[in-house]
Amino acid sequence: MARTSFLLAGLELKNRVLVASGTYGYGDDCIDMADPAKLGGLITKSLSLKPRVGNPPVRIVETAGGMLNSIGLANIGVHRFVKERLPFLRSVDTAVIANIAASTVEEYCEVLRILEGEDGIDGFEINVSCPNVMEGGLTFGTNCGAVADITRRLRPLTKKPLLVKLTPNVTHIAEFARAVEGEGGDAVSVINTLIGMAIDVRTRKPVLSTVTGGLSGPAIKPVALAKVYEVARSVRIPVLGIGGITTASDALEFLIAGASAVQIGTANFVDPAAGIKVAAGIERYCDENGIADVGSLVGSLDVGKGVSILDSWL
Repeated sequence: MARTSFLLAGLELKNRVLVASGTYGYGDDCIDMADPAKLGGLITKSLSLKPRVGNPPVRIVETAGGMLNSIGLANIGVHRFVKERLPFLRSVDTAVIANIAASTVEEYCEVLRILEGEDGIDGFEINVSCPNVMEGGLTFGTNCGAVADITRRLRPLTKKPLLVKLTPNVTHIAEFARAVEGEGGDAVSVINTLIGMAIDVRTRKPVLSTVTGGLSGPAIKPVALAKVYEVARSVRIPVLGIGGITTASDALEFLIAGASAVQIGTANFVDPAAGIKVAAGIERYCDENGIADVGSLVGSLDVGKGVSILDSWL
């Protein structure tokens, strides 16, 4: 049996497959369909200081090879989460990472302070990169100085793993990863959704109420792989790869490109057990190929003597 566990800034994950924020609810939503204890970690739906109703419909559109969403970070708020959902998460035998979204730096800090005082939270993922909210979101995520400032302000508030989720909607994502690393962030999640849109040709109007939204699913996998490869070569902190992963083979590509772990997102809407199946598939691949530790796959890409276009960027 291959070794599957992974240390993320001192937090031991039983395997390298987590479920991405916003695709698995708060964990209890999927308990009847998939056992979260078989995952390396569970990342909660984004939490803000006060409840958010999100954007009006239409806010989800199926696309070729994926989906567009403009949910607008709808959530129950951190206080209701602590009271109503955290008790269940304390009983789950896997790592629980709380995703935090906010409109101001102060709100990020306040939400983290509240969660830091509660048992049952093993780490934090900071969402600075959501493309479907009218404030915050990409305003933070596309400003390298703002990403550095948020990381700098949050770092002293916790000793638990601090992850920052980065947007691909920038020219050089590696610069943002280096900013997170420079301010003490423990890892980066790469990537959040790409900006996209859909148009109703009958009405000549946008399908989404917000005109544009976040594109996810298999359609973005090649972009996500390239971004992971770029970031992994630029920082020493772990990279958690996200973007269109539906099978173990997909996840293996991300690990080989340099991701230390992966997150399963849109695939959960098709099959809530997708992450469990991916984790089992990775282990099976290692056993079949005589690989003793999944970690030996990380960054093992053989580019030969060819020159990558990324060499001109980094």
